[in-house]
Amino acid sequence: MAKTEEFIKKIETGEYDERLIDIYIDKDKLSEQKSRYSQALKAFTELFGDDADAIFSAPGRSEIGGNHTDHQHGEVLCASINDDAIAIVKKTDKNEVNILSKGYDMITVALDKLEKDKSQEGTTLALIKGVIAGVKTHGFNIGGFDAYVTSNVLSGSGLSSSAAFETLIGTILSGLYNDMNISPIEIAIIGQYAENAYFGKPCGLMDQMACSVGSLCHIDFADPSKPSVSKVEFDMDAAGYSLCITDTKGSHADLTPDYAAVPAEMKAVAAHFGKTVLYEVSEEDVIKNASAIREECGDRAFLRAIHFYEENKRVKKEVGALNAKDINTFLATVADSGNSSFKYLQNVYTNHNVECQNMSVGLMMSEMNLGINGVARVHGGGFAGTIQAFVKNDAVESYKKSMDDIFGEGSCNVLKIRKYGGIKVM
Repeated sequence: MAKTEEFIKKIETGEYDERLIDIYIDKDKLSEQKSRYSQALKAFTELFGDDADAIFSAPGRSEIGGNHTDHQHGEVLCASINDDAIAIVKKTDKNEVNILSKGYDMITVALDKLEKDKSQEGTTLALIKGVIAGVKTHGFNIGGFDAYVTSNVLSGSGLSSSAAFETLIGTILSGLYNDMNISPIEIAIIGQYAENAYFGKPCGLMDQMACSVGSLCHIDFADPSKPSVSKVEFDMDAAGYSLCITDTKGSHADLTPDYAAVPAEMKAVAAHFGKTVLYEVSEEDVIKNASAIREECGDRAFLRAIHFYEENKRVKKEVGALNAKDINTFLATVADSGNSSFKYLQNVYTNHNVECQNMSVGLMMSEMNLGINGVARVHGGGFAGTIQAFVKNDAVESYKKSMDDIFGEGSCNVLKIRKYGGIKVM
């Protein structure tokens, strides 16, 4: 019997049920996942034949704490989620990689032509080439493969669909040609390299690290070339909470200046002291020089700088609370983080269009709906897009309905924090 048919039979007869529940946590979605995997295997067969070798997975991610701290060499608490990209893969002896993602055209990368092509910046081809080149540059083996990819990580949701894809490609190469010996941290660094050098986006490392390492992940970027990474062992589902991400349907158009101003203003405060980033300056010195900073850099820059220092403290507090299994302190600190982002970082709406405040409305209605049943905060870069809420499991249905009523059916995505980063599933 062909390998692809074997996979499908084992999935449909329940042989992999325990494995899928272990990865995706939510038992209510087991049937959906089994159908998704079976359909992907059938699509692979139509494209590449019936001899698939393996299935790989890489999750999306959510920032839990550390809103706009990584670019100042601060600290972040992030988590992998149970939405992911999966790839049905077979190893080949061809000197090329062929990848078809559901809904897109086939992409072929020649393994002897991995040099950067500036004309390809901003394309998926550039990301794939960048990851393969990065794996090779880091001294690992590369080789040909065919892959069919499907993802339920929503693009533009702040859940890092691109980082999940980069992690997936790195994990495939680790599994097929390196006996899974490329560490999750190395895969994350390679993913960032692909996005920076090949795709042309100067992103930080948080997204790739969260997708690759998995679980709750505490990252200290004091030395960005060698970030300190540690897993935080805490079962959010067992503690009785789900992670809800709501798309508030705000437009991301013309927000580049808003996003760029956050690190620029923080760096302007650092430059007042002759430094590059705020990590190199003490909060005490910033407060002592408040008058001069306000005059030179503006009030918002001063407020944003203080947010950075206090947010770093909150990350430490969140990690400490989770390690102590203290869910109440954790939730209170998440609420404090959201409050600081709204008041001091000021990234919940754009000052260029104050009439449109989708995220503000979502946060207000979350607060009113949840009461003691959860907390909500801005998610990701802010200004438009998604908000995040930790919601008691028995209040999720009511909360989801309230968000869908405001922003449209399907706006609220109920997630779980999964314990795996990039993995070989089967």
